[in-house]
Amino acid sequence: MQENFKRYTDFLVAEGTEKVPHSKTPCLAHLISVYRDLQSWGCPEKICVAGMFHSIYGTEMFRRFGLSLDRRDEVRALIGERAEHLAYLYCAMNRESFDAHLDQSEGGSMVDRFTGETIPLSEGDYDDLCTLMVCDWLEQVARTGGNAWTYRREEFHRMAQRLGGIALESFDRVYAEAPAAAAA
Repeated sequence: MQENFKRYTDFLVAEGTEKVPHSKTPCLAHLISVYRDLQSWGCPEKICVAGMFHSIYGTEMFRRFGLSLDRRDEVRALIGERAEHLAYLYCAMNRESFDAHLDQSEGGSMVDRFTGETIPLSEGDYDDLCTLMVCDWLEQVARTGGNAWTYRREEFHRMAQRLGGIALESFDRVYAEAPAAAAA
């Protein structure tokens, strides 16, 4: 596992992620922190790796870095089918289309911002993406500060409630530190 972790970080360093700013820290530091936080949540390694690569192709909000989609096979060979699939979905996700299904107990769908297609999501994929989103956001919100505390707060809370356990505990712990002006 440690050998794979080094391969992942070597790849990300070679792509320049340590020079890309992200939430007042280098992007690489954020990616490693998300990976470690997911580990501490007891997530399977595939989910932790997807967390480390969650913005590999850029996201709806984070566009300072992003590999070309024609490199998906290369990323898949490095991190595995499941982790790359989740990382791609995370990057491709139109957040509003994803959020529309938060109150369903089964999966849902999302609009792929790269292709415009609607992608159906199994309950497992939907919940794994919720896990990645909540963990990613909780890792950076306090450091980002300002309006970040109110950005999609209700949606993140609903995701944490859907997941329960460590995700909800982490949400409550992190948001307990929000400035009074950002309190819900």
